Amino acid sequence: MSEKQKKPQKLKARLPRGFVDRSAADIHAANAMIEKIRAVYERYGFDPVETPLFEYTDALGKFLPDSDRPNEGVFSLQDDDDQWMSLRYDLTAPLARHVAENFQEIQLPYRTYRAGYVFRNEKPGPGRFRQFMQFDADTVGAPGVQADAEMCMMMADTLEALGIQRGDYVIRVNNRKVLDGVMEAIGLGGEENAGRRLNVLRAIDKLDKFGPEGVKLLLGEGRKDESGDFTKGAGLNAEQIDKVLFFVGIQNYAESATALAAMVEGTSKGAEGVEELNMIGALVSGAGYESRVKIDPSVVRGLEYYTGPVYEAELTFDVTNEKGEKVVFGSVGGGGRYDGLVSRFMGQPVPATGFSIGVSRLMTALKNLGKLGQDEVLGPVLVTVMDGDVEAMGRYQRFTQELRSAGIRAEMYQGNWKKFGNQLKYADRRGSPVAIIQGGDERAEGVIQIKDLIEGKRLSGEIEDNAAWREARVAQETVPEAALVEKVKAMLEAQAEDRRRAGA
Repeated sequence: MSEKQKKPQKLKARLPRGFVDRSAADIHAANAMIEKIRAVYERYGFDPVETPLFEYTDALGKFLPDSDRPNEGVFSLQDDDDQWMSLRYDLTAPLARHVAENFQEIQLPYRTYRAGYVFRNEKPGPGRFRQFMQFDADTVGAPGVQADAEMCMMMADTLEALGIQRGDYVIRVNNRKVLDGVMEAIGLGGEENAGRRLNVLRAIDKLDKFGPEGVKLLLGEGRKDESGDFTKGAGLNAEQIDKVLFFVGIQNYAESATALAAMVEGTSKGAEGVEELNMIGALVSGAGYESRVKIDPSVVRGLEYYTGPVYEAELTFDVTNEKGEKVVFGSVGGGGRYDGLVSRFMGQPVPATGFSIGVSRLMTALKNLGKLGQDEVLGPVLVTVMDGDVEAMGRYQRFTQELRSAGIRAEMYQGNWKKFGNQLKYADRRGSPVAIIQGGDERAEGVIQIKDLIEGKRLSGEIEDNAAWREARVAQETVPEAALVEKVKAMLEAQAEDRRRAGA
C-alpha cells in the first residue's frame, strides 16, 4: 500500500494534565454555592468587578507567593508587540493593577468581590490542579484594622451561609508586624537575615503537623523523620527558640497579650502589631463573633506577601483521607493586609486588605458534610414525538415553547422517534420528571397525555404484571391542550412537595 493510501491517523482525545472537565452536576453545585457567597458579600456592601484572565507579566512579577523568579509558576506568552503576558496566578494582583489604573475614578474605600479561574504552571498531583476557581473580597483604601476585622466576620458569615455549623470552623488571625517584632527581638531583623527568617516561618508552619517538639527541632539544628531523612533547622539558640515557641504557642491571646507586648517592646513594628490584634479582638468581641474569630499567632500563611493582619478560615471537623486516616479538613481560604501591592503601581501608600476562598476545596468540604449535591438538578420535561409529519412536529414544538415560556425546563425529543420505548429510556436517563404524549387519536380530540414519570417509577414497583400496568395507565392524565402548562406546573409542584417531605 502506498503512503498516500494509508488510513489517516485518528486524533487522540486527551485532557491536558492538571485540568478537569466539569459535569453538569458540579457546575450547578458550584453556581449554587457561589450565589450564597455572593449574597453575603453584597449584604456587607461589596460590589462585583471583573478583570481579564491575562495580565502583563510584570504586573504579577515578584508578588507571586513563595517565588523569587518573575515567570515561575505562571503560563506566559508574548503578544504581537513582544510584550510578555501571563494567565493570572491569583485575583489580587489584577485587582491592584485595576485600582491603580482607575485610581482617579474609584471611590475609596473601594469594596469589591470577584470570582474566577486562576492558573498555576506547577506540577499537577492529587488534589493539585493547574486551573481552579477562587472567590475574593477586598477593601482598598481603608488603613484601619476595622476592615480586617470585618473580613474575618464576613468569612464566618459566608461559611455559615453555606451550611457549615458554628463550631465546625474557626477564623484564625495573626499579624505580620507582631511576627516581625518577634524576629527582631531575637536578633533576626534586617535584610541580611531574610533567609533565616524564612526558615523560621517554614518551621512554624509545621506546628500542626509535627507539634511543638518537632518545631523546636526545626528551629534549632534540624529534625530527622521516621524514614531517617534529615531536615536542616533554622539554627536558633535555646533562648531564641523559647521566645518563638512562646509566641506561636499562645492559646488565650487576652491572657498573653501583655507578655507579648513586653517581648516586642522597642522593635520597629511589633508594638503596633500587638495593638492591631487587640483592636481586632475588641471589634469581633463587640460584634459577638469572639467564638468564631480567634487570634492565633501560629498562622503564618504567605507572610512574605502580607504587611499586617493575616487570617485563615479553617474547618475543624475530621475527614477520612486517601489512606483511610482521620484528619482535620483544614484551610479553605484566607488572606490579609497587603498594603504594598497597589502602592508599587502608584508611588504612594495605598492600604488594602482582602481574602480568597478556594471554591473547589470548599466544595469538597461541603460534600464531606453532605451540604452539597443534595438538591438534584431536575431534568427537563420531555415532549415525546409520536408522528413525524409537518403538522404534528409543529404542534410538538409549540407545546415545548409554551412550557419554556412559562419558565418550565423542557425539550422535544430529537432522536429516532419511531421507537417510543427509546424516548422513555431517554427521559429516564435525563431524569425527566414528566413526559408529554400526543398520538393521532389525542390530536384528533385536541387533548394531551401527561405522564408523571417520578410517580410512575414508584408505582411500577407495586404492579406485578403487564396487564395490570396497562389497566392502571400508571400516573398518567389526559387533559385539553389548553391546560398543558397548568397541569404540568401542578404535577411538578406535587413532586417538589414529596421531595421536601422525604428530606424533612
